[in-house]
Amino acid sequence: MSISSIDLRKEEEAVYRLRDLYQKHGYSQFKMSKFEEYDLYVRNKDFLISDSIITFTDTNGKLLALKPDVTLSIVKHAAVGEGGVEKVYYDENVYRVSSGTHSFREIMQVGIECIGDVDSYCLSEVLILAAKSLRLLSPDSVLDLSDFGLVFDLVNGLEATSDQKKEILKTIGEKNPHDTMRICRKVGVSEEDGAILAELAGLYGEAKLVLPRVHSLLEKKGLSSSLALLEGVLDSLSRAGFSDMVRIDFSVVNHIDYYNGIVFKGFVRGVPTAVLSGGQYDRLMKKMGSASKAVGFAVYLDLLEDMFFEKKNFDLDAVLLYSKDVSSESVERAVQDFVLQNKSVTAQKQIPKRIRYRSLYRVTESGVELLETNA
Repeated sequence: MSISSIDLRKEEEAVYRLRDLYQKHGYSQFKMSKFEEYDLYVRNKDFLISDSIITFTDTNGKLLALKPDVTLSIVKHAAVGEGGVEKVYYDENVYRVSSGTHSFREIMQVGIECIGDVDSYCLSEVLILAAKSLRLLSPDSVLDLSDFGLVFDLVNGLEATSDQKKEILKTIGEKNPHDTMRICRKVGVSEEDGAILAELAGLYGEAKLVLPRVHSLLEKKGLSSSLALLEGVLDSLSRAGFSDMVRIDFSVVNHIDYYNGIVFKGFVRGVPTAVLSGGQYDRLMKKMGSASKAVGFAVYLDLLEDMFFEKKNFDLDAVLLYSKDVSSESVERAVQDFVLQNKSVTAQKQIPKRIRYRSLYRVTESGVELLETNA
């Protein structure tokens, strides 16, 4: 049975299509418990979208948490042999404060993780799947791409304290060239280095327009060869037909204790914040005691729920009223007729409360009579 013949909510349809996409690219499903040891999240709070976590004490006295994230659990349970790569996808409910409601919600999150001996092909594959995921959600979507490793190396090479470097990275992440330059001057960074970082913070656009300028900036520091990683994934995305939706944006920066290399965010029209986020997180692997590399992304369906997915005006297409004098066979036949027309229907002896229906019918032994319609 095709997905088009199933009456799914838009969110469920999106999950179905994303799962199918990942399965076809050889990713196996990762299933996890609803909770993990609280300590896992406490030690990696900076990695989480929200540090608000629902906790409870198990019968053995151990403190557990309803999972606010999936990636940490995948990393914890990953078992990759030398030279191997584990490719998994997930569609799991996570429990955290929603950015829309600012209260705890059960949120459906979909994504993929690639862990192990991650090479340039694995990285490109994940980026292409991110682009395909966005296209499945909306034809009007954009994938913003950055090399955080490059930005980090530039900032890390400055004569500044750790806190000052973090402050500079923060202004770059806020796409605030003025403050980037101001702080660089304040802490004694050279005018040239400050100008390079400030311009990188403000650069945004298609690769063919932005890359030449980035090359020019990095040549001043003898670092133009550092663009090889970014250019490699851009070439892969171009060959896959996604160059029109890819933008270079060096303001895409993630936590320095966890991420390295390529990082990215995905946007769809009508949603003011990123609905997809990912990148290379080798530093997280190292922090959790693994020598493996890793790259992945998550799609945040809660951000799409109210602003992207269409709201139905009706809960059901039809309500069929029948009396005790009507045979079960007549009611069954009437219900089946609507189901065969791919319409949602309920048979009731009286109009149900709190259900919005498109049409109201009466079932008799001789057939079905339309009583009213709200279409």
